[in-house]
Amino acid sequence: MRVRPPAGLAVVGILGGAVLLVPFVALVAGVDLTRLPGLLSSPSALDALGLSLRTALTATAICLVIGTPLALVLTRLDFPGRSFARSLVLLPLVVPPVVGGIALTEAFGRRGLIGEHLQLLGIDIAFTSAAVVMAQVFVSLPFLVVALEGALLTRGEAHERTALSLGASPLRTFLTVTLPLLVPGLVAGLVLTFARALGEFGATITFAGSLQGTTRTLPLQVYLERETDPEAAVALSLVLVVVALVVITVAYGRRDRRRDDRQTGARA
Repeated sequence: MRVRPPAGLAVVGILGGAVLLVPFVALVAGVDLTRLPGLLSSPSALDALGLSLRTALTATAICLVIGTPLALVLTRLDFPGRSFARSLVLLPLVVPPVVGGIALTEAFGRRGLIGEHLQLLGIDIAFTSAAVVMAQVFVSLPFLVVALEGALLTRGEAHERTALSLGASPLRTFLTVTLPLLVPGLVAGLVLTFARALGEFGATITFAGSLQGTTRTLPLQVYLERETDPEAAVALSLVLVVVALVVITVAYGRRDRRRDDRQTGARA
């Protein structure tokens, strides 16, 4: 049998859930269902939704490629300043996104530390779709790193040590032992990464601007509609909530089912 929390804590927990749930209920209640199809099918809304999905998927793929090795370095390698390096990697989690956008502008803007040299080569990043992806990677990469670090620390190194002792190369050990063990944590981290990238606003508008079809993602479209058509803003906000909810439910629902299956097997 599951160990239930004390009744008092359960009541407080339910109240905490209500604090999170009530705003979303109000959001749904504020949608005019008769206008919903027209609001969601407008050219500006479709452009923003399509751009958001494309850039968020691209940013998630980039985070997968660079975040997995980064988590391994921070977890499995001992080097001076590792704690400080981890703090730097997690910094985008705590700084305001607009600060991240300013930092990206100072680095890759037309007059930035790196951007001015790229401009000499005819490469402009700021105010392009690439800038949107960079902003999304900047703010969402720590979510994947944190998830993978937790999975690596939980699993330990026993399986990898066994594979290495049997003659497997480090690369083969990673591909055949480490990576399969990381799949649950990797999926959870990718889900959070995608959801964070999809909802990114501050760094995007600061570094990439708001150009329809190029840099105006759905959160930026919501912000603009909030000034001119509040009902459209509510409808577009609902789209973001539904997409994020579906992604998170699919990923975490599978994890919860696997956990329940393991518990059932253990009791059996």
